[in-house]
Amino acid sequence: MRSWLLALWLLLCASLTNVAAAGLANPRSMTFPPLAYTIPRSERVLLANGTPVYLLQDHELPIVTVAAMIHTGSVYDPAKKSGLAAMTGSVMRDGGTVSLTPHQLDAELEFMASSVESSFGTDSGTVTMTTLTRNLPRTLELFNEVLFRPRFDAQRLEVARRQALEAIRRQNDDPKALADRELVRAIYRGHPLGQVPTATTIEAITRSDLIAFHQRFVRPDNLIITVSGDFDRNRMLSQLNRTIGSVHPSTPLRLPAVAQVRTTDKAEILYADKDINQTVIRLGHLGITKDNPDLYAVRVLDFILGGSFTSRLMMEIRTNLGLAYNVGSDFEIGRRFTGTFTAETETRADSTTRVIGLMTGIIARIRTEPVSEQELTLAKDAIINSFLFGFTTPASIVMQQARLEFYGYAPDYLDRYRERIAAVTRADVLRVARNYLHPEAFKLVVVGDAKRFDRPLTSIGTVHELAVP
Repeated sequence: MRSWLLALWLLLCASLTNVAAAGLANPRSMTFPPLAYTIPRSERVLLANGTPVYLLQDHELPIVTVAAMIHTGSVYDPAKKSGLAAMTGSVMRDGGTVSLTPHQLDAELEFMASSVESSFGTDSGTVTMTTLTRNLPRTLELFNEVLFRPRFDAQRLEVARRQALEAIRRQNDDPKALADRELVRAIYRGHPLGQVPTATTIEAITRSDLIAFHQRFVRPDNLIITVSGDFDRNRMLSQLNRTIGSVHPSTPLRLPAVAQVRTTDKAEILYADKDINQTVIRLGHLGITKDNPDLYAVRVLDFILGGSFTSRLMMEIRTNLGLAYNVGSDFEIGRRFTGTFTAETETRADSTTRVIGLMTGIIARIRTEPVSEQELTLAKDAIINSFLFGFTTPASIVMQQARLEFYGYAPDYLDRYRERIAAVTRADVLRVARNYLHPEAFKLVVVGDAKRFDRPLTSIGTVHELAVP
C-alpha cells in the first residue's frame, strides 16, 4: 500500500514539473482583464392613459413576466389601523376578482400553470404575473382584474386577519425578530415607519377599509408596468392599452403627505428579558437617502466595516476571537425616507457586554484613521464585480431600470454606478465614516437573560426594559 502511494506521489510531482517546464500558467500568478458588462436596454413606452411601461423581449424561454409597481405601502396606514396596507396587498389577490370567486381564480391560474401575486410593503406595492407565452392573453386579463377589480372576498379577509393575529401572537417567539423589530421602532419612533401592527389595529380593519385603500392608491397614474420575456411587442402594447391603458381615474391623484424622518442624537439602551443562552444584540441609528452624493463612499465603507465576510467586525469578533457566528453591519440606503445604519450579532450570554464594547469600538475606530489600501481595493473590486448579479434575468433587468423612475433616481444611476464606486478614495471613506457613523447616538437593543451576562447592562448606560409577553 505504501509503495503504491509513493508511486502516485512521484507521478504527481513529475506531472507538475512537466507543467512548469512547458510554461503553462500558474493559477496563483494568472491575471485577467477587467470584467466588462453592458446592461441590456429596455424600451419605455406610454400607454394611452399615460401609464409608463418598460419592455424587454427575450425569446430564450416561452415565459412572460409582467409586474405593476405601485406607489403605496404601510407608510400610509392610519395609526389606529396599522397593518391595513399589508392586508390589502394580500387579499387583493387571494380574495378573487369581481368576475371570479377566489376558488375560481385559483383554479384557472393553476390550470394554465400561471401565477398572479400581490403584496404591499413599506413604501411600495407590487402585483406580478408569470405565464407561459401561449397563456399570455388570458393571464394578462386576470392580472388586470386583480389589479383594478379585486373582490376582497369577506371569507378570505378573515383568513388573512387570523393569519396576521397569529403572527402577532407569536412575534416574540424569535428573539432575533424581536430585536430587529424593536430597533426599527426605536430608530423611527414617532414616524409611520416605526408603526407596528397590533391585535387591536388588525381587528379594527374592515372590508370597506381595504376597498377604500385600494381605490385610493391602485390607479394607472400611480404605477409603472414592466414586461419581460417571450412576447410580441405590438400585441403586448395593444392588449395593455385595452386593459390598463383604458382606465381613466375620475379624480386627480393626491397621495397623503408623509413627513421626512427627524434625526435624533439621543442614545438608548433597550432590554428585553428572554430565557435564552445566546444574547441577541442590535444597534443603529438613522442613515442616508439615495440622493446623498456620499452614497458611493458609504457603500465602500459598509463593505469594509461589516458588509462582507472579510469585514472588520467579522474578522475581529468571529474569526479572531470566536465570540459570534454571525456579525455584521449594513447601511440601508433610504429611497424615499432616510434609511438606517444597523449592526447585529448574537453571542454567548457571558460575553454580552464584551461584544457590545467590541462592536462599538470597531465602529468608532474606523472614524479615526483611513482604511488600508488593501481594504479599499478589495471592497471596490467586490462591489463592482458583483454589480452584474443584479441583472441575471430579463425580469430583473427591466425591473432595475423601471425602479429608477419609480423612486426618482438619476437616469444615469446604473450606468455610472461602477465608475463612481471606483473613484472612492481612502479619504472619502474616512470622511463619510465621521459624518454618518455616530456611536454616541446608537439605539442599542439587547434580548437575553441578564442574569447570565458578564456585566450588568447598566455598566454601559441607563437601561429601559421592554415589556415582552
